Amino acid sequence: MSSLKNVLYIQTGLGVLANLFLLFFYSFTILGHRPKPMDLMSCQLTFVHILMLLTGGDIWLTNIFELLNIENHIKCKATFYINRVTRGLSMCITCLLSVFQAVTISPSNSLLAKFKHELKKYMIYAFLCIWSLNLSFNSNLIFYVGGFTNVSDTNQMKVTESCVVFQMNYVIRGLFITVTTSRDVFLVAVMLTTSAYMVIILFRHQRQCKHLHSISHLRASPEKRATQTILLLVFFFVVIYWVDFIMSSTSFLVWMYDPVILTIQKFVMNAYPTITPLVHISSDKRIINVLKILQLKSY
Repeated sequence: MSSLKNVLYIQTGLGVLANLFLLFFYSFTILGHRPKPMDLMSCQLTFVHILMLLTGGDIWLTNIFELLNIENHIKCKATFYINRVTRGLSMCITCLLSVFQAVTISPSNSLLAKFKHELKKYMIYAFLCIWSLNLSFNSNLIFYVGGFTNVSDTNQMKVTESCVVFQMNYVIRGLFITVTTSRDVFLVAVMLTTSAYMVIILFRHQRQCKHLHSISHLRASPEKRATQTILLLVFFFVVIYWVDFIMSSTSFLVWMYDPVILTIQKFVMNAYPTITPLVHISSDKRIINVLKILQLKSY
């Protein structure tokens, strides 16, 4: 058990450091230049993932609350609410990245082409919508979370060492699972649809370039690199999401606490916010150039 927790600490630390680096990079890019829609979305996703990592493992934020002498009951409600909101935001922003990239690379004769020049305007509306929906959608959950009080109380299930979820009415629990699952399935379906659309466009583009003997130009295309990055992120997200969803639903339905399974679930849940910055860093030429400059200066 202690070795699993150590792995979780290392994973959380790596994820927070990588996301902080990206957050600074995107912040300077946005402030110093005319920001691209993808930079604005990636910056928000990075910020959301930092909060998700800090609250998901019951590690960092818990220690901060203890230093501030904040009551355990309030600490549990705050960390659980922030984590659920950021989890929803991570899914929504990843979905937005997929949709906006599909619009960006769509051919000029397609139906999506007319939205290309107004991406930034639509993006602002989309951000306001998803932040409002996620902040309000998860607000009712704080009534069912609190500090751990009684070991023998079967109406509460531990979700961390010091926090519990109180048992819900079967109707409320069923309604919550139905609404959450419907939202998640819809967003995952949109991601898969736009991903399939982008794969088709890339395949057609590659065939045209081979016919024109200009495959080297295709490899150097920034649009292709950005599309491949988002396709990779969507793939990771869908796989990790369904593993996390199955584990979460099983624990929620059987109402059972197992510290080993809970730690593994946290590791799975933190995998996407840890992988995402590493994918961005390894695929963005601007970031690679910055790292090369920093490496040269260190010698």
